[in-house]
Amino acid sequence: MARAKNNPNYKVIAENRRARYDYAVEDDLECGIILEGSEVKSLRQGQANIAESYASVEDGALWLINAGIAPYAQAKTFGHEERRRRKLLVNRRELARLWSASQREGMTLVPLVLYFNHRGIAKLKIAIAKGKKTVDKRDTQKKRDWQREKARLLRHGG
Repeated sequence: MARAKNNPNYKVIAENRRARYDYAVEDDLECGIILEGSEVKSLRQGQANIAESYASVEDGALWLINAGIAPYAQAKTFGHEERRRRKLLVNRRELARLWSASQREGMTLVPLVLYFNHRGIAKLKIAIAKGKKTVDKRDTQKKRDWQREKARLLRHGG
């Protein structure tokens, strides 16, 4: 992964930062995404939002639902709908694993990061996750605060 981050083509477009706070991530998976031309142009400008989106297995395919890709201003005639359902590309074995995981109680498919890989192809990292209860969220917040406080104490020597 370090090689990809030094590559000029690698670029994070959108990140769902709340996902790790709201969900306990069990496993993650990289998948392709079917886009229209104006969507790719808009992504190159970094205009995307995956914060309220989720993935779902329906009719033997994996779909990204409620992800926002802003309209591309120069594509007037051949523009795209901002919040349309977009098909995600995974192989059959991974699709079966995702479907069985999402059928378990409390498990959901959450997008984590939308990015261009080292070849310049748009990819989406999705996670199989379980929703956290309020107590678990408070525990996560406490750990994060303690790590921040510990780093501050070590930095200032006090």
